[in-house]
Formats: sequence, C-alpha cells, structure tokens
Amino acid sequence: MTSRNEILARVRVNQPPAVSLPGIPAFGKPLVSLPDAFRAALLRMGGKLSEAPEDGDLDALIRRLFTDAKVICSATPEVKGTLRIAEAKEPGQLADVDVGVSRAAFGVAETGSLWLTERELKVNSLGFLAQHLVVFMDPARIVANMHLAYRERAQFEAAYGVFLTGPSATADIEGVLIHGAQGIRTMTVILLAPRQQRV
Repeated sequence: MTSRNEILARVRVNQPPAVSLPGIPAFGKPLVSLPDAFRAALLRMGGKLSEAPEDGDLDALIRRLFTDAKVICSATPEVKGTLRIAEAKEPGQLADVDVGVSRAAFGVAETGSLWLTERELKVNSLGFLAQHLVVFMDPARIVANMHLAYRERAQFEAAYGVFLTGPSATADIEGVLIHGAQGIRTMTVILLAPRQQRV
C-alpha cells in the first residue's frame, strides 16, 4: 500500500457522522400569482415570453419568432427543428446553432430564473453556444423564490445544473448594455405543460 492510499484509507475510516442539511425557512411574502410574478421578473431580466400556439405547432411558432434561423437544435421531443441534439457528438458541434430548444425542470418567480440540467439540455453547451434559446416550462412548476428552489432536492441530483436568468448581458463603464456578449443573445420562455407521453 502506498502512503497516499494509506492516508486516504485513514481519512475514510475517521469520517465524522453524516448530518442532515439545515432546514430552510420560507422567506418573503406569498405571491398571489406565480406565473405573473415569473413573467414580470423574466421581462425585467431581459428575457422574452411567448404564448403557446393554439394549434400546438411549436415548430411553426419558432419559425415565426426566428425567421432567419437556419439551424434549430431541439433537445425536446416537442420540437423537431433541423438538428436533433442526439446528432451532436461533441459540445463544439453546437457552435453554429441559431436557436436551441429545451424544457426547464422548474422556474423561480422571484428572479425569472430557469433550472436546467443535463437531462433537459442533453448537451450542456446548447444553453450557451446557441444564438437564441427557447425554453418550455410547465407553469405548475414555478416556485416562489430561491429558498423554495433549494427544496427541490431531486433536481439537484444531476451531475450538471444551471439557473439561467435571461440572456447573457454586459455593460461598459458608460452603462451601455449589450446582450449576447458571452452567451445567448435572447431567451424566450413559453409556459407550456408537458404533453402526455405516447405509449
């Protein structure tokens, strides 16, 4: 046994007992309407909101929203797009994506944030290399604030997860705000319950 292995073995044997995570109180006032609060926060952070089409044709909606898009990469079965995420073998292959499409696990009304993991994105770079990101979110999956988001423990079991709050933005010393400087130029959220899984 090497000295390294011996040290690690001793550390493993002498671990302190496991303790539960601390309880998180529910801070803040109850919100009357979580979807309305989410909308307001999303728009304040530079995001966009689009209504789901009555005919259910999400591909056509995305075409209307992004008329110049050539590569639409979808990580959700609800949109076909022009490129299926399964065809991307390396993260860098998504560098020419005009519109990325995904579904969020849940949203946070207080900040207008969306929680996405590798389960939703399939390839993590989709959320950052695409020029524009369209995210579907179930309005029933909006929590009031980050304290309640912390309680969504099942969502945090992913190997990768990120809260996205609006498009990428930066401002120079004169206060000129630029969107898309380090990531997506726009983020459009469509409140839409997931479709029933087909058998």
